[in-house]
Amino acid sequence: MGVVVSFEEREKSQPGIESLVGLTRADMERVNAMILSRTGSEVTMIPEVANHLISSGGKRLRPMLTLAMADLCGYRGEGHVKLAASVEFMHTATLLHDDVVDESDMRRGKAAARMLWGNEASVLVGDFLLGQAFRMMVEVGSLRALDILSTAAAVIAEGEVLQLSVAKNTETTEDEYLAVIRGKTAELFAAACEVGPVIAASSKANEAACRSYGLNLGIAFQLIDDALDYGGVAAKLGKNTGDDFREGKITLPVVLSFRRGSDEERAFWKRTLQDGTIADGDLEQAQTLMRKHAALQDTIERAKHYAKMAKDALGLFPASPMKQALNDAVDFCIARAH
Repeated sequence: MGVVVSFEEREKSQPGIESLVGLTRADMERVNAMILSRTGSEVTMIPEVANHLISSGGKRLRPMLTLAMADLCGYRGEGHVKLAASVEFMHTATLLHDDVVDESDMRRGKAAARMLWGNEASVLVGDFLLGQAFRMMVEVGSLRALDILSTAAAVIAEGEVLQLSVAKNTETTEDEYLAVIRGKTAELFAAACEVGPVIAASSKANEAACRSYGLNLGIAFQLIDDALDYGGVAAKLGKNTGDDFREGKITLPVVLSFRRGSDEERAFWKRTLQDGTIADGDLEQAQTLMRKHAALQDTIERAKHYAKMAKDALGLFPASPMKQALNDAVDFCIARAH
């Protein structure tokens, strides 16, 4: 579900995240080395499938947030590296599983793993990565961090199942959709941010603040993705523009357009998304209806609302380069829509 920009492109075109990349660079090199070492297996297909996705240029934003929050809370140990690698493995596993559920052909600008190795291999390698993630969590020795990340794994799975229950249902409400993305996307952002202060033995207030930052950033991030699928370009998305439409996904721009539309327009959404009967020109018609009802702009405005809450959550912390970098990361998330 993520929009992918290569490190080189990101640093040139999106200075909003450059400072976070720079401040976490040394630790991220250790995280990346650990990721590569933990994908090793005597079963040849496992590293092949895992590295196909891991080495394909994702931002690594979630593990960067784990490292950043640990630093923000004054952590000086080694556990944050393993927790950050665990977070990235959890994320990669969900992508492998997502592509099977969504029957996606592309991921991060190239063929999805399921297209090369099949659905079974994608699901099983995802399970392997989850297993490795939990091994690293246990090695850190923090029961609280293990509880937070294992709970997140369960919540993410619940979000996936909830999404299935509302799939192709044009009657889905905004609240129902927000519940899906809280579970499916925002929970891992929240957990990635919360484990930093936990292993730093920081205050409960700081734990709550970091979690709130991650949760709200995650919601904003997904809402921007929703808007980009109808208003972006393939190079930005790492997938084809309109994939959500072709897959019959009910996202916030659809929810808003359906609610605000005429009976005739609602019939269009039912035919294309609910019944899956898509004809030439229907994607363009969907985009036209979204512009007519300001659905894309309002989705972006809602993302800005959650982005502001993410920034407000960091108000507890004194000014520092890392705090500024985390605020800049919020701006980067919103700037992807422009």
